[in-house]
Amino acid sequence: MSFVHSRGFKYLKNLLIGIGAALIMVGALLKIESLPYASEFLTIGLLAEAAIFLFLGIIGPDKDYYWEKLYPGLDKSGGDLQHMRGDGANLDINTGKMEGQLDGMLGELKVMSNSMSSLKALQEVDFSGTGEQVKRMGDFYTNLNEAMANINDSIEDTRVYKEQLGALNKNLGSLNSVYGNILSAMGNISK
Repeated sequence: MSFVHSRGFKYLKNLLIGIGAALIMVGALLKIESLPYASEFLTIGLLAEAAIFLFLGIIGPDKDYYWEKLYPGLDKSGGDLQHMRGDGANLDINTGKMEGQLDGMLGELKVMSNSMSSLKALQEVDFSGTGEQVKRMGDFYTNLNEAMANINDSIEDTRVYKEQLGALNKNLGSLNSVYGNILSAMGNISK
């Protein structure tokens, strides 16, 4: 394994890119704020980044995944699936089973898509006024409970008033009877 593909080189490459980007950002900040050394920081940072990008262009891209070690047939252009096991044995691929599994996965993906659509619709609902509406409903129920308590008190007061009117009516009947007796006695005296 060469130094270019080593873990240390990848670390050094990322470190240099980060330092160059940091110098550019500091230079830009200094330039925006019109502070001294802004041009120098920008120049050093841009030259560092230019050198790093030139070097990265020369060395070529990294090969991050080494699938050919697991599946040797991948390295051969035009390689077919029959040789992928590496031991020369043919692979038996059950296409019917694979299609069934793919259909099941497709169905699950459709269900997930519908669920995501429902969640998106729920996200778009405006709940900004619901807190105030809940407070108003709470106030309404409080006032309704007070009104019902007042109605119960009024019903009790009405029952007591009715009883008192009945007692007053009896007393008036008795008074009328006494008054009638007094009038009749006065009529007997005056004769």
